[in-house]
Amino acid sequence: MTDTRSPAARRGLGDFLRTRRERLSPEQVGLPPTARRRTPGLRREEVAVLAGVGVTWYTWLEQGRPINVSTQVLVAVGRALKLNDAEKRHLQLLAGVRMPSAEPAESDPALSDTFQPVLDKLDPYPACLQTPLYDVVAYNRAYRFLFTDMDRIPPGERNCAMQFFTDPDWRSRYVDDDIVAARMVARMRAVVGADVEESKASTLINDLRERSEEFAQLWNRHDILLHHYEIKRLNSPLMGLLRLNFVSTNVEGTGNRMIVMTPMDEVTSERLTRLAALTTPTDGGSAGADPDLS
Repeated sequence: MTDTRSPAARRGLGDFLRTRRERLSPEQVGLPPTARRRTPGLRREEVAVLAGVGVTWYTWLEQGRPINVSTQVLVAVGRALKLNDAEKRHLQLLAGVRMPSAEPAESDPALSDTFQPVLDKLDPYPACLQTPLYDVVAYNRAYRFLFTDMDRIPPGERNCAMQFFTDPDWRSRYVDDDIVAARMVARMRAVVGADVEESKASTLINDLRERSEEFAQLWNRHDILLHHYEIKRLNSPLMGLLRLNFVSTNVEGTGNRMIVMTPMDEVTSERLTRLAALTTPTDGGSAGADPDLS
């Protein structure tokens, strides 16, 4: 196929291949160990041999040169680099073999009116409607007070990624915040693709890269994560420790997802019931320190 991608998109593919190559050792791919290397991971020529492609061709691919790429060769490269299913799909998207199904969805105010009754029925389970890039479109009462009083955040600023990476109070709600940070960025990477500047997400991504050194470092790792069901521990300022199962469901035709958080134990269930009954943050007081946070 003819390479019609932009220079930025080709560089994105090269960066992704380089980061995948650098995480592997010769032993992991069945090659004999060698003397100490100046750079981590496999050499380009080793990847080329493992994939059955020319060294020059693979070098040009990593350098972002405009060369033809076939699905068959990408499969071989993905196998050589031991990519998982999400990374294989991402590699194809970066190479332009298969384009993403849709641009990252934007917040649609009309969706709030449509889904608000559904979200309200899910109380006392915290639930929200969210774009793939973490803009919160609508939410129920239990979700309102989960991290802070969401009603006090202007609608255009209700982005969970921005809040997480720039607001220490929001971030402190996550017990395992380092794990959450890496997974959040990896999911955003999967959505945006290679050419950030040509995406509707460019403003958000570039703003996060400028405001958070941690986000910039995680973004440059090129890690990819698609569907992932998680159990998270949240330290609610009003209710204490909550152990929650995060269930995410795509809403057909909107590009958005509905997230519902269900309790993992009786204590969390009882605390969610009290959280959903609040009308103001002061109704709940504070649960204080929770010994289970350790």
